[in-house]
Amino acid sequence: MKLLLDTHILLWWLANDPALPPLGRQLIADPNHAVFLSAVTLWEIWLKHSIGKLTLPVDFEERLAKEQFESLPLAAAHTKAVASLPWIHRDPFDRMLVAQAMTANLKLLTVNDTLASYGSMTLFLH
Repeated sequence: MKLLLDTHILLWWLANDPALPPLGRQLIADPNHAVFLSAVTLWEIWLKHSIGKLTLPVDFEERLAKEQFESLPLAAAHTKAVASLPWIHRDPFDRMLVAQAMTANLKLLTVNDTLASYGSMTLFLH
């Protein structure tokens, strides 16, 4: 399976936070799954950190560098796909992740039940 991590999932994974549902932990750890990290997720993290809405551990970049995640850059096709999404969710970062998952044939791992409403390109973790 090809997985795309949303922001909460990534942060919980890196922090080994118990808030990450066991299924998410299992899916990410499975070596048979390709795990992707979007530039959009990092953009959201650094933006929120810069305005004081998110505190990151001092070793955030080191923890991230140790992971074997595949990089998913933001492409023009992703930006166009956003326009075809129904307005179920208004957050621009989340909408772009859904569009990337749809365009790249990935499953977006999320705990956001609103994102789960987008259907088959999301995998809702309870």
